[in-house]
Amino acid sequence: MINFLYVYYIDAIYKNSLLKMLTAAKYVGAGLACSGLIGAGTGIGLVFAALISATARNPQMRNQFMQYAVLGFALCEATGLFSLMVGFLLLYS
Repeated sequence: MINFLYVYYIDAIYKNSLLKMLTAAKYVGAGLACSGLIGAGTGIGLVFAALISATARNPQMRNQFMQYAVLGFALCEATGLFSLMVGFLLLYS
Protein backbone atom coordinates (compact mmCIF):
# COMPACT_ATOMS: atom_id res chain seq x y z
CA MET A 1 0.00 0.00 0.00
CA ILE A 2 2.76 2.44 0.89
CA ASN A 3 4.67 1.57 -2.28
CA PHE A 4 1.58 2.28 -4.41
CA LEU A 5 1.09 5.72 -2.79
CA TYR A 6 4.75 6.55 -3.28
CA VAL A 7 4.62 5.65 -6.99
CA TYR A 8 1.42 7.67 -7.41
CA TYR A 9 3.06 10.67 -5.69
CA ILE A 10 6.19 10.45 -7.85
CA ASP A 11 4.04 10.09 -10.98
CA ALA A 12 2.07 13.22 -10.06
CA ILE A 13 5.29 15.19 -9.50
CA TYR A 14 6.66 13.99 -12.84
CA LYS A 15 3.48 14.98 -14.70
CA ASN A 16 3.45 18.40 -13.02
CA SER A 17 7.10 19.10 -13.92
CA LEU A 18 6.54 17.85 -17.47
CA LEU A 19 3.56 20.17 -17.84
CA LYS A 20 5.64 23.11 -16.60
CA MET A 21 8.42 22.29 -19.06
CA LEU A 22 5.97 22.08 -21.96
CA THR A 23 4.44 25.41 -20.96
CA ALA A 24 7.88 27.01 -20.80
CA ALA A 25 8.78 25.57 -24.22
CA LYS A 26 5.53 26.96 -25.61
CA TYR A 27 6.39 30.46 -24.37
CA VAL A 28 9.93 30.28 -25.73
CA GLY A 29 8.68 29.08 -29.12
CA ALA A 30 6.08 31.86 -29.32
CA GLY A 31 8.73 34.44 -28.47
CA LEU A 32 11.10 33.12 -31.12
CA ALA A 33 8.32 33.04 -33.71
CA CYS A 34 7.54 36.69 -33.02
CA SER A 35 11.15 37.65 -33.72
CA GLY A 36 10.05 37.92 -37.36
CA LEU A 37 8.50 41.25 -36.39
CA ILE A 38 12.03 42.67 -36.21
CA GLY A 39 12.46 42.10 -39.94
CA ALA A 40 9.06 43.61 -40.68
CA GLY A 41 9.91 46.76 -38.74
CA THR A 42 13.27 47.05 -40.49
CA GLY A 43 11.65 46.53 -43.89
CA ILE A 44 9.02 49.21 -43.26
CA GLY A 45 11.72 51.64 -42.18
CA LEU A 46 13.73 50.95 -45.32
CA VAL A 47 10.69 51.36 -47.57
CA PHE A 48 9.86 54.79 -46.22
CA ALA A 49 13.52 55.86 -46.12
CA ALA A 50 13.69 55.02 -49.83
CA LEU A 51 10.45 56.94 -50.40
CA ILE A 52 11.87 60.07 -48.79
CA SER A 53 15.13 59.73 -50.71
CA ALA A 54 13.38 59.17 -54.06
CA THR A 55 10.97 62.06 -53.49
CA ALA A 56 13.86 64.35 -52.63
CA ARG A 57 15.62 63.43 -55.87
CA ASN A 58 12.59 63.61 -58.15
CA PRO A 59 9.60 65.49 -56.67
CA GLN A 60 7.47 65.17 -59.82
CA MET A 61 7.22 61.38 -59.37
CA ARG A 62 5.89 61.66 -55.81
CA ASN A 63 2.53 59.98 -56.52
CA GLN A 64 4.13 57.01 -58.28
CA PHE A 65 6.68 56.59 -55.48
CA MET A 66 3.92 56.70 -52.90
CA GLN A 67 2.04 53.87 -54.62
CA TYR A 68 5.19 51.73 -54.57
CA ALA A 69 5.81 52.61 -50.93
CA VAL A 70 2.30 51.59 -49.89
CA LEU A 71 2.74 48.27 -51.72
CA GLY A 72 6.10 47.71 -50.03
CA PHE A 73 4.62 48.62 -46.66
CA ALA A 74 1.77 46.14 -47.14
CA LEU A 75 4.15 43.30 -48.07
CA CYS A 76 6.43 44.00 -45.10
CA GLU A 77 3.50 44.23 -42.73
CA ALA A 78 2.06 40.97 -44.06
CA THR A 79 5.24 39.06 -43.21
CA GLY A 80 5.17 40.56 -39.73
CA LEU A 81 1.56 39.57 -39.25
CA PHE A 82 2.31 36.03 -40.41
CA SER A 83 5.03 35.66 -37.79
CA LEU A 84 2.72 37.11 -35.14
CA MET A 85 0.01 34.65 -36.18
CA VAL A 86 2.42 31.72 -35.86
CA GLY A 87 3.41 32.97 -32.42
CA PHE A 88 -0.21 33.11 -31.31
CA LEU A 89 -0.85 29.66 -32.75
CA LEU A 90 2.05 28.26 -30.75
CA LEU A 91 0.95 30.06 -27.63
CA TYR A 92 -2.76 29.24 -27.62
CA SER A 93 -2.94 25.80 -29.19
